[in-house]
Amino acid sequence: MRHQQHQPQQTARSFLIWTRNCNRRHKIHMQPQFSMHMCFTLFCTVFQEVQKAASLFSMYSDLSSMIPSLIVTLLLVAYSDQRGRKITIIMPLIGSLIYTLSFLAVSFFELNLYLLIAANFVSALFGGIGTMLGGCFSYVADLCEDSKQKTLRMAVVDMMIGLLAGVASITTGYFLHAVGFNWPFFTSAIFQAVNLLYAIFILEETRVIDPSETVACCRAMQKLVCGIYNLFAGGRSQRKCILVLLIVTFSSLSFVNTGGLSMITLYELNEPLCWSEILVGYGAAASTSIFITSFVGVYLFSLCLRNTAIAFIGMLSVAISMFMTAFAKTTLNMFLVRIPAMFAIMPFPVLRSMMSKVVSKSEQGALFACVAFMENLSTNGSSAVFSRIYAATVVWCPGFVFLLGAGLSIIPISLLGILRCFHSLDSNDTQALLSEDGTEASHDPPVT
Repeated sequence: MRHQQHQPQQTARSFLIWTRNCNRRHKIHMQPQFSMHMCFTLFCTVFQEVQKAASLFSMYSDLSSMIPSLIVTLLLVAYSDQRGRKITIIMPLIGSLIYTLSFLAVSFFELNLYLLIAANFVSALFGGIGTMLGGCFSYVADLCEDSKQKTLRMAVVDMMIGLLAGVASITTGYFLHAVGFNWPFFTSAIFQAVNLLYAIFILEETRVIDPSETVACCRAMQKLVCGIYNLFAGGRSQRKCILVLLIVTFSSLSFVNTGGLSMITLYELNEPLCWSEILVGYGAAASTSIFITSFVGVYLFSLCLRNTAIAFIGMLSVAISMFMTAFAKTTLNMFLVRIPAMFAIMPFPVLRSMMSKVVSKSEQGALFACVAFMENLSTNGSSAVFSRIYAATVVWCPGFVFLLGAGLSIIPISLLGILRCFHSLDSNDTQALLSEDGTEASHDPPVT
């Protein structure tokens, strides 16, 4: 998740550039014959049109990247079981750098905004954020020895992503206010270039690659497909049902959470809130605390509660915060809705850890390829759906999308309840499932 802040930041960047360009085309001059009321009405009409256009533009951008990103994510992350995890980190960094440079070019040369859709498509050919997250969580799973360590480390990854995203959001607000659009994009490109160099030359590989095992492309593709197929076709039916239920629960929660988050920035910019870019940055920074409190929650609750109970608490946190957001009409209330959301990130590392426990280490790449595939599908789908709904309801009920998200939260909560009744998923039961499926840890490849 997300990683869930990546989508609102992208929406905000597109909206701000769109607003700047629209303001240049539609200047509202204070003429003597116009009253203040008429000017205000005209401004509100233009602003709502910009809101609709930005929402639809976000939807088109998401749809342009969805198919290539899904395919590349599934193939690359599953392929990492054979050729190492670094490729799943390096390729998305290249794509992200291309996309950031495209933003810089469009802003600097004042090009057509729809070029960003083409840039998003090209970036998706390198995998996108889903590929990187799938590779990172597979990387973490390779390094962990027990389930508790796995849960905590995955929670740390989620926390760091959210923490740095929040810091970036608030600094970008001041950056935009002080120097305009170009320097923030240039700075982002520099940081991504540094990340890319680190991943290529310094980051160590967690899986040993034996050159003698190198096979032809067709053979490698066949092994890749078989690995994904065996993940669900092999083993006991109980294991398969648990895995499918966990993936569907994770995907439905990601759909709800990402869909709501993707509309937060537009909701804050719209009346009656009418936030500036600095307030948007403060809001993102306040949301950053959610990642910290969620990590603390995972750490403390794991001492006395089962994983399913921790996930339940987090899902209720998501539902309550979305319901309250729909009725937040003042700046104070908009900041206060972050309080019930303090545990909203907890379900994601917990569900990843639960899924990782029911497969062997040699299947971690195939598992997280499927998880990243479904997460990408739900994320892009939710952004497109929620953007379209927001564009249709922004005039008469801007908070409708959040009410919808709160209602849809019932789906992952119900699925987790079914899973809890179906299987306890404690460590002994998990080991029994792996033993009966013949996927002992001793068959795992060595870790460097």
